[in-house]
Amino acid sequence: MLKSAQGGNHPASAAGQTGADRYWEATMGLSKEMRKLQSKWETGSGWPKRLDYIEIDRLRGWEGQRFALGFPIMALVGENGAGKSTVLQCAASVYQSKPPKPKFRWASDFFLDTTWDTIRGAEIRYVVRDGNQQHTDVIRKRTDRWRGNPRRRVRNVEYIDLGRVQPVSARSGYMKLANSKAKEVSASSFEQTRLQRFSEIMGRHYDLAKIAVTDAGGRLVPVLSLGGRTYSGFHSGAGETTIAELLQADLPKYSLVLIDEIESSLHPRAQRRLIRDLADKCRENELQVVLTTHSPYVLEELPLEARACILQSSGGRQIVYGVSPDFAMTQMDEVPHYEGDVYVEDDRAAAMLVEIITAEDANLAPACQIIPYGAASVGRSLGQMVQNNRFPRPSTVFLDGDRGAAPGCALLPGDDAPERVVFEGLRERAWRGLAERTGRSYPDVVDACNKAMTLTDHHDWVRHAAVPLILGGNMLWQAMCALWATSCLSPEARRTVTEPIRDTLVAGGPASQELVLPQGTGETQAVESETMPEPASPSEPQQLF
Repeated sequence: MLKSAQGGNHPASAAGQTGADRYWEATMGLSKEMRKLQSKWETGSGWPKRLDYIEIDRLRGWEGQRFALGFPIMALVGENGAGKSTVLQCAASVYQSKPPKPKFRWASDFFLDTTWDTIRGAEIRYVVRDGNQQHTDVIRKRTDRWRGNPRRRVRNVEYIDLGRVQPVSARSGYMKLANSKAKEVSASSFEQTRLQRFSEIMGRHYDLAKIAVTDAGGRLVPVLSLGGRTYSGFHSGAGETTIAELLQADLPKYSLVLIDEIESSLHPRAQRRLIRDLADKCRENELQVVLTTHSPYVLEELPLEARACILQSSGGRQIVYGVSPDFAMTQMDEVPHYEGDVYVEDDRAAAMLVEIITAEDANLAPACQIIPYGAASVGRSLGQMVQNNRFPRPSTVFLDGDRGAAPGCALLPGDDAPERVVFEGLRERAWRGLAERTGRSYPDVVDACNKAMTLTDHHDWVRHAAVPLILGGNMLWQAMCALWATSCLSPEARRTVTEPIRDTLVAGGPASQELVLPQGTGETQAVESETMPEPASPSEPQQLF
């Protein structure tokens, strides 16, 4: 059985919702709210006020990297200190706040000179759209003052740092409110729509939510009523306080909303519901939202184009778009120290590569951790990092065979998507051996696989074939890959796949040359008639056995 890099075994469920199926759901099975937002965005209309991108130069370690906003909700993920909050603060600095804001925001509010820090030569370059006009400008601090502020366009900007939301009892000056003799003097109750949003995010039916003030001071206190019991922020959960204070903020049409550490104090279901709620608000009010996160659940709710990962290496920062949650988490997690990392596009490619390596050299397998990265564009960016020796440990990057050669990348065999390569290879040999590996009858296997191949989208083939066979999609795919690797792929082709991995491990660092693998279908080997081994769950980075 394959193990994830985090440890633990993940057998396929009876419903088949494991491994590649979960990856399909994360990339294709977006929520209804997110699909509606995506559809409106793709029309090219709406969002008359839009921040296209910012470039940050000579500021907190940034050296001219660009952050592009390619979707109404953009999630920034990366390690602590990667620069996520800096991106939010720069975005807040490129607009003049819309009246009646009591105070404009300036770059100097975020980027201060102190006894220990002196900022000179810094620039925040940006492109914004206002109606049909596009404006390119810069805010810079060459000496002791930030310049370029009067040219900023006007837009409502909401900057919300949920990571700094403290329990009410821990806030400065709030303990004097904890007095039973204090009286409520005013309150702003959530209207029915806002109360319903609060209830849906938290997964409970609240009777009341309000922000109150007592005669003991002017500080705001959230007050909730649930199941006939009324209680204040002094006795509420941290997640309740976080969402109540987040939802109290009005988000006028066309606003730019910046949220730091959006998952703070929220359990996974609440995180997912919050992102779906934001998707609705973005669509209705044509908002732009930029958020920072360390949560895979937040990333799974977003389409690939909405995910941006900040990578740090000795060569500096790099922003990679379209990452998978697995890839993002691997960059931030303390995983077991394998000898090297092998990056592939998705879980289908991971299972294919697992079986090729196992068939060719089982002793190589335990040294490798396989990490799905998501979009092919991420793989090409990783290949550039390989070519420039920017990975801190031995790393090999594979693209699917239909992607074409790219610097620093190897190609999986077959000159096509993994599903097409494996299905077509096994069909050529009349599906012999697959029935034995899956424990199903030969006629049922032939019928299910042939029917699946009539579908236009090859991504659906595994799922479509697995359902009538009463198998999990991951289970069927692993069996197919194991049979294909031993009976359809020539020994020479298998060696061509494993050699760049082995060479990288021996060298102790990433390969820096372009690698292109042949299709390599060789002589058919004898098929082992055996039951299928216990399946892996390749939805997470994998250790090979």
